[in-house]
Amino acid sequence: MTVEDEVRAEAAEADAVLIGNDAELIANCWTDDWVAVDANGVTPKADIIGWIASGRLQHHSMTTVGGERILRVGDTVVLTARKASTGTWDGAAYEIEEWISQIYVRTDGRWLQAFCYKATAA
Repeated sequence: MTVEDEVRAEAAEADAVLIGNDAELIANCWTDDWVAVDANGVTPKADIIGWIASGRLQHHSMTTVGGERILRVGDTVVLTARKASTGTWDGAAYEIEEWISQIYVRTDGRWLQAFCYKATAA
């Protein structure tokens, strides 16, 4: 299996774990210093995990729309894709399509997501 295939598999597993809304399992897919960046700024891992653990944020679906672009530089991989997702935030349903760029790093023999950038798709 190529490194690119390993990262694709890890990304698919992370999406499946995210839909399961298990905060502990999700936390294990991300590095300790993971952050998400979007139009609202930087959100640290602890915030996202806390929202999921409390039920404030729930994911119901996460689907890649079209293909993915993967760029490898040593033990770092950038995966960019358009993703459609549904869920709830504070009890209100949401449905969104976003362009997502995720940085994966090799840590203790597996690929963990270290960074996520999201931009709402037009």
